[in-house]
Amino acid sequence: MQGRWSKGTKGVLAVVLLSMVTILGACGQSNNNNVQAANPSSGTPAASEGSTAAPSSAPQSTKLVVYSALNEDDIIQIQKKFKEDTGIDIEYLSIGSAGEASTRVQAEKDSPKADILVGGSVEFYQPLADQGLLEKYTSPNASGLDAKFNDPSGFWQGWYMGVLGIVLNKDRFEKELASKGVQEPQTWDDLLDSHYKGLFVTSNPATAGGAYIFAADQLFRLGDEKGWDYLKTLNGNVHHYTQKAGDPINLVATGEFAAGMAWAHDIVKTAKQGYPIKVIVPDQTAAEIGGVGIVKGGPNTENAKKFVDWLLTKPIQEMNTNSSNRYSVRSDVAPPEGMIKLEDVHLADYDRTKASAMKADVVKKFTDMIGTK
Repeated sequence: MQGRWSKGTKGVLAVVLLSMVTILGACGQSNNNNVQAANPSSGTPAASEGSTAAPSSAPQSTKLVVYSALNEDDIIQIQKKFKEDTGIDIEYLSIGSAGEASTRVQAEKDSPKADILVGGSVEFYQPLADQGLLEKYTSPNASGLDAKFNDPSGFWQGWYMGVLGIVLNKDRFEKELASKGVQEPQTWDDLLDSHYKGLFVTSNPATAGGAYIFAADQLFRLGDEKGWDYLKTLNGNVHHYTQKAGDPINLVATGEFAAGMAWAHDIVKTAKQGYPIKVIVPDQTAAEIGGVGIVKGGPNTENAKKFVDWLLTKPIQEMNTNSSNRYSVRSDVAPPEGMIKLEDVHLADYDRTKASAMKADVVKKFTDMIGTK
C-alpha cells in the first residue's frame, strides 16, 4: 500500500515538477522579452550615424496606435515605411489638427487608447505633459540635434520644422486686387488692407496649431495691446475661420478665396499639384517645431519608443522632407525643394515657453472676439 502510494506520489510529483519547469521556462522567456523591450534603443544608431533604427529584439506586440495631426497622405506613408522597417503595424486615426488630437488624449486620460500623438506644434504637447498625460522618454537619436528641438524634461520631441506663410490665388489676385492697385503682400500688416475684406480666409486658434502660432506671433512682434488691435482689424477682413490649419489652402487653391494663411510647406505641396497658387513668407513670421509624444499608459509603450527613435533617423527625415516640404531637424538633411531657404526666413522673436503658458487665455479671448465667425 505504502509502496503503491509512494509510486503514485512520485508520479504526481514528477508531473508537478515538469509543470513547474514549463511555467518557469515560460516566465523566463517572458521576462527576457520584458528586458529587451525595455531597452528598445540598444543597437539603435545615433543621429550622427545616419541609418534607420533597427529593433533590438522582437517586440511584445506588433501594433502601434497613432493619433495623427499630419496630413493623411503623410501618415499613410509613415505607416507603410514603419511596417517595412520594423514589422510593427500602425493603426492611425487621422484627426488633422493638433488641438483636436490633444483634446482627445485629455478625454481618454483614464483609459488611454493611443500610444503616440504625432504632428502639430509642440505648444500643444507641453500642456499635455503638464497634466501628466505624456510618457517621459528621450531618444538616443536626439543627442545630435539642436537643443531647441528637444524637450529638456523629455516629454515631447521635435522632429520637423515649418514656417507660416501667405497663400495667394494668382488668378483671383490679378483680377480682383492687382487691378485695383494692390501690391502682393510682403508683410502680415499688408493683410489689413480693406481690399481683402471677405477675400481672406484663415484657421481658428482654438483648433489649429498654426492659427494659434499666428496669433501669438502678432502678440510677440507687436506687443500685447497692438497685437490684439492687429487681430481685431484682421478679423474684419476674414470671411470665416476654418477648423484645420491646412483648410485655407484648399479654399484658395480652388478659387473660393483670393488669399489665406497657412503653413508654407503645405502651400508649396499643393502648388506642386498644379493649382494656381503661390506662397509668400513674410518678415517676422513664426515657425513651428512639429512634435511627437508618447501617450502615458498607452497599450504599446515600447513600440512607441521605437517609433520616436525611427522618426529621427536620417532616411526618415529625408523621406519626410521630400514628401511634406517640411524642414528637417537634422543638419545633415538638405532643405526641401521649392521652399525658401531657412537662412532667408526672418523670424519674429517668438517665446515658445511663454506661448505655451498663455495659450488658454489667448484662445479664450480670441474665441470671444470672433464669436461664431
